[in-house]
Amino acid sequence: MLIRVTRDPLVSQQAIDAVASPRAGAINVFLGVVRDNNLGREVRYLDYEAYPSMAEKVMREIAEESIRKFGFEDVAVLHRTGKLEIGETSLLIAVSSGHRVESFEGGHWLVNEIKKRVPVWKKEVWADGESWIEGPESLGIQAPGQR
Repeated sequence: MLIRVTRDPLVSQQAIDAVASPRAGAINVFLGVVRDNNLGREVRYLDYEAYPSMAEKVMREIAEESIRKFGFEDVAVLHRTGKLEIGETSLLIAVSSGHRVESFEGGHWLVNEIKKRVPVWKKEVWADGESWIEGPESLGIQAPGQR
């Protein structure tokens, strides 16, 4: 299992290699990339902040849960922090499973749980301002700029 929060660019092949298995008939990869717009506003870039040790602990718990729930062979979850430009990858998830259905359904579930539960915050920066727009509300943890 590969779990990492990093400021370094995310490499898809690293995650694919980490989950590859002779028992797997499917490897599903998800890339969350920075887009240039949100809710009608032009986004210049995103800035992600996290508590790496806490985020990695929760990411590992979710990955282990996904293995039990969907029967994955292995899981990789990597999240980037720092300033990310348009087109850069902020979230990389790879799962391997015996069959494609589990890889798609479980991968979708995994992305949603990561976004909902992991203490990583995203600040959108626009031409005319900025705002912290996401975070693990369910944990009751405030974004760094809102302390």
